[in-house]
Amino acid sequence: MKTFYSVLLCALISIISFSQEKNNVKQDTTSQKQIKLDEVLIIGNVKTDPIHTQVSNHTDEKIVQPKNVADLFNNINGFSSIKRGNYAIDPSFRASQYEQLNVQYDGGTKAMHACPNRMDPITTHIIPEEISKIEIIKGPYTVRYGATFAGIVNLVTQKPDYEDYGLQGKVSTGYESNGGSLVTMAQLQYIQEKYDFVANAGYRDFGNYEDGNNVEIPSSFRSTDYGIKMGYNFTENQRLQGHWRQSFGRDVLHAALPMDTEFDNSSILSLDYKISNLGKIAKSITAKAYYSYVDHLMHNSNRPSFMMMEAESTVNATTSGGKLELKWQPIKKIILFSGFDAMQVARDGERTRLVKVMNGTTLPRPMIFNDKVWQDSYINNYGVFTEAKWSSNVTTNITAGIRYDMIVSDIKDPEADFAAMYDLEKCTEGNISGTFSIKKQIADNFILEAAYGRGVRSANMIERYINHFTVGQDPYEYIGNPNLDAEVNNQFELGFKGYEKLENGLNKFSYSTSFYYSKYENYIVGIVDESLNRKFMPMLEPIHPKVFRNINDAYKTGFEAMTKLDFLNDYFFKAELAYVYAKNQDLKESLPLTPPFTTRLVLGFEKEHYWFNAQYNLVSKQDNISRSFGEIKTDGYQTLDLRLGVKPIKNVILGVAALNIFDRAYNNHLNFSFTNQSDFGRTPITEPGRNISGFLQYKF
Repeated sequence: MKTFYSVLLCALISIISFSQEKNNVKQDTTSQKQIKLDEVLIIGNVKTDPIHTQVSNHTDEKIVQPKNVADLFNNINGFSSIKRGNYAIDPSFRASQYEQLNVQYDGGTKAMHACPNRMDPITTHIIPEEISKIEIIKGPYTVRYGATFAGIVNLVTQKPDYEDYGLQGKVSTGYESNGGSLVTMAQLQYIQEKYDFVANAGYRDFGNYEDGNNVEIPSSFRSTDYGIKMGYNFTENQRLQGHWRQSFGRDVLHAALPMDTEFDNSSILSLDYKISNLGKIAKSITAKAYYSYVDHLMHNSNRPSFMMMEAESTVNATTSGGKLELKWQPIKKIILFSGFDAMQVARDGERTRLVKVMNGTTLPRPMIFNDKVWQDSYINNYGVFTEAKWSSNVTTNITAGIRYDMIVSDIKDPEADFAAMYDLEKCTEGNISGTFSIKKQIADNFILEAAYGRGVRSANMIERYINHFTVGQDPYEYIGNPNLDAEVNNQFELGFKGYEKLENGLNKFSYSTSFYYSKYENYIVGIVDESLNRKFMPMLEPIHPKVFRNINDAYKTGFEAMTKLDFLNDYFFKAELAYVYAKNQDLKESLPLTPPFTTRLVLGFEKEHYWFNAQYNLVSKQDNISRSFGEIKTDGYQTLDLRLGVKPIKNVILGVAALNIFDRAYNNHLNFSFTNQSDFGRTPITEPGRNISGFLQYKF
């Protein structure tokens, strides 16, 4: 990895030196433009944008106190949330989740979780108000942004507003009735011609919420965040930008996990560089380097198991990587993107157990045990890629790309029982992925998109190296398998989008839809191994653990559809539908975490100084389940959310919302079950009941 960073640093120095010599000629800076970094993947250019994409813009006035970034996905068609409490929330897209989704910040920055139960996914390390928009590539249809199995989610943070030079800023606060939750945030930015910076800080204090049956769910947490983004423009075509942020989670209760978080501290540093307008063939060079560190402490002092065993676990995760990419144009109609990237993930930590009761007998003197959580493991991914975009004519764009990834993994401090199971040694594997797609503009108001992508994902650290830990939705202990083959997703997708201009008070009718099919190879699931026995608390059920294995026959298919009618200039009605069906042919059941059929109906209006919408959510029952994963059938439900925004005076925004206005008691199918809670059985955690919130922002 050090070699990669050395090469990247040398390349940056050479590029900057060359550019400064080239641009030593005095220039008129009165009309200087700010260069745009490649932190945005989708720019609205039909010739260069990836195929099958979606953008969700969340302006500040439309954010109604989301708990973390994952809550921003709730209203994006095709997305669901995997919930273990009010803090550890993971996005799921088309029944793909975790490392199956390539989730990143600003075009490539990553921060991997330290906790094996995912108490601290990437979405917890940044505040929602810092996200300006979310970009989604719906499948493995590009090779430029790291190894991608089922899709890319790019969280774009707010950038300096170059409309005005000088000092600008905003402050905001918000309150939620359900849980008595408070949110505050402040942001400052200073813009000059050659340099700029944005600084923000936020504090969140969320209490336990009540579900629709007035049952209090243990879910409180506090978090403090701050970030600084600084940029320097060497010339009008050359920019260097640095981003530093830290997040501090405290006293986090996890209703559906066996322990709670005492603290979760994360630090993320990224550097981005771009130089454009290089020449006739070489158009631009971009470079990125990032580093993140997560320090996590969890314990069971508030749980029933504390009377028999005190447990405390300190774990950490380091994620680092970078990318160097050349954009070049050998002929007029073909644009090429070539480069290499790297990502390194290393984790370590241990759990300390003070056992007071063993096999039903209280010990005269408690016994202390130390368990290796990650066994000092790492996974390094080094990739090279080339992607070509060919404009065959004014209405047809073809994209083809190929990528090779070399994955190096090792476990440096294995437990004795884990070492006895496997012939452990450093492992190196190679994966080839690729894509081919066509985007055809049939008319000015109609576009047809067809794509094939081969996405490949090597087993993550849990699937390789976890050792007798409960990391699933069920109470089984799980054991990793370092001999797993990489998952392969052969995904085909056909979609179209368009609009029609209307008359007589009806302004425009818009529509879009996508149909997809994925054939999986070597899909990774946990399967009970009756030749092995439970390691910790051996008298408990289930006795036999699960071991991660590859299955040979699995697939997924589904669609998303949207229609929107704009009428009377400011009013609209939108309908969205999402359905996915997944099948594990080997076990004759569904793949786990498959969401039910979902429909959203939204009626609203948007005027210059106020806006309103009512969203009706219809979620069907889910009886296509994975019993081997511990899933149970889930009833359907319907909820109604109301949102209102007002700009009463200049620079002031006021937002109010009533969520789940009918106070419905329900649980999402992807919710994990209550675990190690004194007042709850092992049933899926319920969602918040009625929740009234307010949001106030002032800009200056």
